[in-house]
Amino acid sequence: MFHKGESVEDYLETILRLSKYLPQVRSIDIVHDTGYTKPSVSVAMKNLRQKEYIVMDESGYITLTEEGRAIAEATFERHQVITRLFVNLGVSEEVAAEDACKVEHVLSEETFNALKNHLGRYGK
Repeated sequence: MFHKGESVEDYLETILRLSKYLPQVRSIDIVHDTGYTKPSVSVAMKNLRQKEYIVMDESGYITLTEEGRAIAEATFERHQVITRLFVNLGVSEEVAAEDACKVEHVLSEETFNALKNHLGRYGK
């Protein structure tokens, strides 16, 4: 797993999710999706550019770099698997997704893989 920090992972995951249904992702889209302030998102995008996880063109459209996409996809997969596990345990979809967002950053790779294997065995 990539240990890049919760905030970085959350922003990259948000960009990935938004890119699945928006033709182009802009900072304002992230503001609307997350509820974070424009200044906070602006600072985060600057940091992601400096770390070369995203590129932003002159129109403000954001694209994940190869490394940024890898981190985003790994975080997104963790979120999906953990949410599914919690739902299978009887937790509501909304609470399961919220809790998964918290847990996805702290699980070891070993524990996450065990969860994936467990869910896979039971086809849920």
